[in-house]
Amino acid sequence: MMADKENYRMAIDILCCHLGMSFDEACAELGLADDENQKLKEVSDVQQSLMGLLPEDSK
Repeated sequence: MMADKENYRMAIDILCCHLGMSFDEACAELGLADDENQKLKEVSDVQQSLMGLLPEDSK
């Protein structure tokens, strides 16, 4: 089950980074339900902020 979450996370990252989709659009494309996505979104947000893809709130 954890491996599935990792696979989804990678797929979401690819859709967001390479196709310019939002996290929610990527989840919809993969057919993932909203309640399953909160943890994945948190991980994705952290990764994207570390890569400088998300705007910083305090600058």
